[in-house]
Amino acid sequence: MNFHEYQSKDLFAEYGIPVPHGKVAETPEEAVKIAQEMDADMWVVKAQVHAGGRGKAGGVKLAKTLQEVEQYSKDMLGMKIETYQTGGLALPVNQVLITEAADIEKELYLSLLVDRANKCLSFVVSAEGGVEIEEVAKTSPEKIHTLHVNNEEGLFPYACRKVGFAMGLTAKQVGQLAKIMIALHKMFHENDLALVEVNPLIIDDQQNLIALDAKVGADENALFRHKKLAALRDVTQEDPAEAKAHEHELNYIKLDGDIACMVNGAGLAMATMDVIKLKGGEPANFLDVGGGATAERVAIAFKIILSDPNVKSILVNIFGGIVRCDLIANGIISAIEEVGVEVPIIVRLEGTNVNEGKKILNESNLSVISADDLDDAANKAVAAIQ
Repeated sequence: MNFHEYQSKDLFAEYGIPVPHGKVAETPEEAVKIAQEMDADMWVVKAQVHAGGRGKAGGVKLAKTLQEVEQYSKDMLGMKIETYQTGGLALPVNQVLITEAADIEKELYLSLLVDRANKCLSFVVSAEGGVEIEEVAKTSPEKIHTLHVNNEEGLFPYACRKVGFAMGLTAKQVGQLAKIMIALHKMFHENDLALVEVNPLIIDDQQNLIALDAKVGADENALFRHKKLAALRDVTQEDPAEAKAHEHELNYIKLDGDIACMVNGAGLAMATMDVIKLKGGEPANFLDVGGGATAERVAIAFKIILSDPNVKSILVNIFGGIVRCDLIANGIISAIEEVGVEVPIIVRLEGTNVNEGKKILNESNLSVISADDLDDAANKAVAAIQ
């Protein structure tokens, strides 16, 4: 789950990480009022969407007058922003963040993430931050520094200082960087986060480090422990189908292919997509309906799948363990009759009462293609769209 910049900065402030003073507005009039209350000569108006690259899309403007604050806010509110990070979605701007304009002497980069390759948390830092950080990583990888944090020993201040000196910072700034990194590490653990990115982390005209931007993502599987963070979810920033799936506790991720998958179990879903690829097809989604696949959940899953106009066939791969195959078969039939599926449906059942389940499907008079195993199901799903 991702957070807006203003929400991320509020979390930063709780841990003593320096951020520019700012407030969020939902109308141009409110934006002007916020700017008037600040002791500033210039302001930055920033569109609030769950994506980086807003500046290049017109979502970040420097306002030198209150009239510009009002005009920029009016231009942004209601617009939709699509960047290289939105996955093809145009995200609506419902709020703008008004902050004091900072005097920037240098832009740095700082992030903390789950490093699966090294099985730990890792800091990634660079003395070259800003909008071109991806290009820096491609063309000048030597400017990117990585600090792996030992899971048992934790983060030591000396390791943070070592990174700061490698970036060419002054002794004062190295001390500030160490405090920021230690605070981020504590914040990461205490809130079960998945990613923290500060781009840019700036050096201002007073030679101090300030988190000018903030991007935070949390581990959704741990949100039950953090009700306050869970309440910050903004479904307008998510794919509508994925948001609906989340509402019904279904695990759904839209992909670019045309063969939809409905599976119970994440591992089985991954294997199903792999076999589809092996047979020359392209999965249209990842969809795990969970161990308790009821008729209602299956019907909702079909509706979510069919909301994707690219879907040309559906492969249902269910292992009947907790829920028997005959009950699953009845659920599939009820869902098809309710939703009115018009694309080919290939069903592979295995597990408890599998023969009864197959018999129910075969005698249903519905255009359901039965498969003997996963290999057979993938072949039939690919053939159905050809």
